Amino acid sequence: MHILSLPAVRRVRTASLAAALLAATLAGCSSVPTHGPSTSNAATALATQTSRAYHGRFAVRYVDQNGQTRNAYGNFDWQEQGDTVTLQLLNPLGQTLAIVTSSPSAATLELPNRQPVTADNVSSLMQSTLGFALPVEGLRYWLKPSPAPTSHAKTIVDPQQDTQLKEIDQDGWTIQYLAYADAPGTGVKRVNLTRYQPPLDIKLVLDR
Repeated sequence: MHILSLPAVRRVRTASLAAALLAATLAGCSSVPTHGPSTSNAATALATQTSRAYHGRFAVRYVDQNGQTRNAYGNFDWQEQGDTVTLQLLNPLGQTLAIVTSSPSAATLELPNRQPVTADNVSSLMQSTLGFALPVEGLRYWLKPSPAPTSHAKTIVDPQQDTQLKEIDQDGWTIQYLAYADAPGTGVKRVNLTRYQPPLDIKLVLDR
């Protein structure tokens, strides 16, 4: 039988204590999960990056189902969050004419004192309800301004300012940029959109 001296006993106790502390530390580290960016946080950040808002005035000239030329004008508020666009049209007195909500899954149109109407396509919904359809899906890109990535487009650069677009021709529409805001990075100020068949003329002034 071997009898340890007092210093040796102390060394054994110290080594045992150190081993126990090391094991506890490693166990604690393995039990704590690593936190990275959560899916919800990443989605929120992405939605924030793709959110846009515009405020301005509109004037629309269109031909109704009886072949008569009609005009509509007023103010608009555009709210874009990810793939969803909410467009509110108001008369010159600030009263709501219609609220249009467009998403990849459905489109909804609300008129004052009426039940909301829902359809798969925002253009057909506006056409059947208002008598004209704004190109909401195209405007998501044309107001940036840039061509929509979904189809071929012809672009013309402003010869006096080669960093700005002067015109886009896409999906039967001619989009003409008449003025840009003076402040750097604030984008389009005035834009005209024309479609020849069926005839539709839209003028937008963005007040930001």
